[in-house]
Amino acid sequence: MAVYQGARPRTITLPGRQRIAEGPALGRRRARTAVRSGRGTRRLGTVLTAVVVTFLLAFFWLSQDIRLAASGYDIGKLYAARDRMDARLQDLTSDLNRLGREPAIRKQAIDAGLGQLGEPIVLPAR
Repeated sequence: MAVYQGARPRTITLPGRQRIAEGPALGRRRARTAVRSGRGTRRLGTVLTAVVVTFLLAFFWLSQDIRLAASGYDIGKLYAARDRMDARLQDLTSDLNRLGREPAIRKQAIDAGLGQLGEPIVLPAR
């Protein structure tokens, strides 16, 4: 291993003491046993992680899809309830219009035991 003078920082003041290399500057890297023997790493962990992540994404998508379908069902129920209330309002309005006329009022009065008024009595002035 070669050590170059330009690799060390230069000082403007007095130069420091010389370093004597007793051994290699960097420690020896050790390769893993699987790499040294040529077997390579197993991909089982990576594949299982990919399967789990895919399953979680699919589950999240399915839950969102079900939530959307449930919201659509609720909206449909609300529209049906509004249509029923509109029909009931129309029935009540037509009943009020029919019962508020003179013949209906006269019939209700006769059913209640009231009779028709006779000729009016006119009193002479004094």
